[in-house]
Amino acid sequence: MARFKENDLPKAKLDANSLQKALRIFRYGKNHKWKFYVGLVFLLLTSATALAFPKLMGMLVDCVTNKDLDKANNIAIGLMGILTLQAVFSFFRISLFVNYTENSLSNIRLALYENLIKLPMSFFSQKRVGELNSRISADISQLQDTFTTTIAEFLRQLILIIGGFIILGSISPKLTFMMLSIVPVVAVAAVVFGRFIRKYGKKTQDSVAESQVIVEETLQGISNVKSFANEWYEIDRYKNKIKEIVKIAIKGGQYRGYFASFIILCLFGCVVAVVWYGITLTIKGEVEGVGDLISFVLYTTFIGASFGGIAEMYAQIQKAVGATERVFELLDETPEKINTKRNTSSTEKIKGIVTFKNVAFSYPSRKEIKVLKKVNFTASYGQKIAIVGPSGTGKSTIASLLLRFYEIDNGEILVDGKNIYDYDLENLRGNMSIVPQDVILFGGTIRENIAYGKPDATQEEILLAAKQANALDFIEGFPEKFDTVVGERGIKLSGGQRQRIAIARALLKNPSILILDEATSSLDSESEKQVQEALEILMQGRTSIIIAHRLATIRSADQILVLDNGEISEQGTHQELIAIENGIYKNLSNLQFSHS
Repeated sequence: MARFKENDLPKAKLDANSLQKALRIFRYGKNHKWKFYVGLVFLLLTSATALAFPKLMGMLVDCVTNKDLDKANNIAIGLMGILTLQAVFSFFRISLFVNYTENSLSNIRLALYENLIKLPMSFFSQKRVGELNSRISADISQLQDTFTTTIAEFLRQLILIIGGFIILGSISPKLTFMMLSIVPVVAVAAVVFGRFIRKYGKKTQDSVAESQVIVEETLQGISNVKSFANEWYEIDRYKNKIKEIVKIAIKGGQYRGYFASFIILCLFGCVVAVVWYGITLTIKGEVEGVGDLISFVLYTTFIGASFGGIAEMYAQIQKAVGATERVFELLDETPEKINTKRNTSSTEKIKGIVTFKNVAFSYPSRKEIKVLKKVNFTASYGQKIAIVGPSGTGKSTIASLLLRFYEIDNGEILVDGKNIYDYDLENLRGNMSIVPQDVILFGGTIRENIAYGKPDATQEEILLAAKQANALDFIEGFPEKFDTVVGERGIKLSGGQRQRIAIARALLKNPSILILDEATSSLDSESEKQVQEALEILMQGRTSIIIAHRLATIRSADQILVLDNGEISEQGTHQELIAIENGIYKNLSNLQFSHS
């Protein structure tokens, strides 16, 4: 099972290299970057007002000793002013960071989806849809939380720690030295435990992604689950995965618990030690007054709380760096050279002469198995070329190679005498259409599914395509007609109806080369008759490559290629092939027609 594993990725430590990679994410801020920088200014102002608060509180307490009521009133007003400013600064800081983050993540989501949809079939053959979907949603959510609040809060706490230490040094170097002897222990512990937390966080994330894959697979194949009465099996499979998640998450929770306990012990122990030592120094006259002691205790509390929070935020940022690396792993995959903007110019028409010359191919995931070996044939303009043979001999692979889903290992494929790799990919595929055995419709209306072949088609064009595809009668039979919602993957339509929608879609596209991949093999006799009639209309004036399992549908083909063990072993018309003694085609024909 192909999935993202922790070991597949570089460790997301906050070193210079991983930070440099993670900082690539800021490129996606584009024209919203100014919001981030203005947010940083408000962050500094928020931190400055927070640092002024303990100092003024100390001065307010000193007014008791001095019995200066006017000064106390002025300081109290000043404190309220600082709190008001802090509230305003915090509002703008949070608003600006959220605005910047949401716009940046929107750009990342779009870039990720654009790149994902442009990736070659070789990528998708090795990845599972549920896994990719979970990767996009889970990792982007991780970035959302981190960039909206965590980074800003991390920087704020860091400023409070540094500023706090500077002010503490000016109040009492001795007390500050004592603080410095305790705090680094907490910091080192935070780094060590942060690594453990990240490790288990990533493990939990991976397991959750796997559990989502199980849910998606089960729901997509619910008819299979129910027909085999395997609900118990799927529940067991999901239950085992959930148990695994719980086990890992609890282990991670225990580490966080140890970490929290250690931090609390250090922090409160630190506060007690500082207050005791501060009182000692005040009694000895080494600290000026009670106000300074109060200020020192407040700064110590601020710094302690900041250290306690910053460790958790550090772990969160490490997780986000890991998520960023995973996002960029997908963004850095090499896409096919295809335009993602709407193509307003008409596709340059090709005639449709297809030639395979010594084509050899093996799938990237199974390099040792040669699916095709030296395949040679030519399909002239307007010809119907049928490809038959036992299952697993590479019939559908020929269609995939013609559509340039995969790169061939040897030989060349020509269209109109020109190598297919010399064509613009969008133009090449724009001249081809495929009607597969298992038609996948999108969950919109019948109109939208037919118009997928030509998104800017008029209603008249859609109507004509539906009529030619023998689909108009059943469409008109629905109360909503063309506005009938087909359901997810076309579940509300029968196999024959889905097939005729696919034919209407192909007719609307008006391709030069048509690929029929066992288009009628899963239909009943009545549906097959209607679909076959529609296909005959569709094949007129086009080069048609017909991958067939049922030989009755290809008797009229101009040429039949018999594929066996990755090579074309027989070639000719139906009559020519039926005359070959002990031929593969003749044996297949006898088997099928003797059972029909």
